[in-house]
Amino acid sequence: MARDPSKTETATQKRRDKTREKGSVPRSQELPKLTVLMAGLFTIRYTLGDISLQMRDIFRTFLGQRLNFQGTTDDVTALLWSLSAKLAIMLLPLLLVMAVVAYITQRLQVGSLWRPKIFEPDFSNIINPMQGLQKLLISPRTFIQLGKQVVMAAAISLAPYLILKDKFNEFMPLFYQTTENFAVFLLTNGYDMVLYTLGPLFVISILDVWYTRWDYEENMKMSKEEVKDEHKQSFGDPEIKQKQKQKMMEVMNRRMLQDVPKADVIITNPTHIACALSYNPTVSPAPMLLAKGGDIMAERIKEIAREHNVPIRENKPLAQALYKNVEIGQVIPEDLYQAVASILAQLDKFRRFSRPR
Repeated sequence: MARDPSKTETATQKRRDKTREKGSVPRSQELPKLTVLMAGLFTIRYTLGDISLQMRDIFRTFLGQRLNFQGTTDDVTALLWSLSAKLAIMLLPLLLVMAVVAYITQRLQVGSLWRPKIFEPDFSNIINPMQGLQKLLISPRTFIQLGKQVVMAAAISLAPYLILKDKFNEFMPLFYQTTENFAVFLLTNGYDMVLYTLGPLFVISILDVWYTRWDYEENMKMSKEEVKDEHKQSFGDPEIKQKQKQKMMEVMNRRMLQDVPKADVIITNPTHIACALSYNPTVSPAPMLLAKGGDIMAERIKEIAREHNVPIRENKPLAQALYKNVEIGQVIPEDLYQAVASILAQLDKFRRFSRPR
């Protein structure tokens, strides 16, 4: 089925995490086959001596001691235990290596992935069988899988043909060889057949890894509307956030204006900026900015100051410096000490004579 052309945006991290929670990850099915086959092949190659010794012991046990075998319960039990031990010695190293390689291959592909949702049944194809048939028969992935299987089948069938064709003239002399030489011939050529097969399988596995990840990314793509909706869900609707921000600013401004009557002086621009300062040596080592604002807020600060008889002083450089460099609740920096002190000195004199405490 064709992909939705509107889905052009790369999947977000939230979409990836959500999909991963469902157990959907880019995982090649061919790479584990290749690595497990190679691991098993080389393990057999380097443990063949031990396997041969165990096989000899098994044949000697079954063929050499058959006349002394009584068939009692103890004899059968001993025979089964002996056979199990020898088979374990032959097969356990091979099975262990293959299991470890399979685990490492899958871990490298998908990382740590253990989700209960992986085991949940999917009834979507049962509920909608036509959709399931379309995915099965019309999907490009089906044709890709078919192509891989055809190439793998051709490679597996071609390797024995090439080996047998090359060794055809050596078949007749095998009638005059010993059993060990005959076994060596079969094992050597069987090993070569598998090696011939590994070449095409290696190429198919690399291509399958690339295609699996590419197909996964294409299926994960989102439309611009989906990205926008997810952004709203994650970070909130911009309009709602703007309204919330306005409400927060209103609350902060109300609290700020409540502190204006506590100020000792208002420094103005004179019309565009107003900054309310308070100095109490028992509270802070330097004058503190209680409120500040521009334009309408500046007019509101001056209005409250007049209502509570707070002196207003015009000083454009100082007002601009306080407005730009000092936050509400902070003390003024040292470079403004002298300018503020000169105003406070006049203010103390004014308050002592004009404003009762």
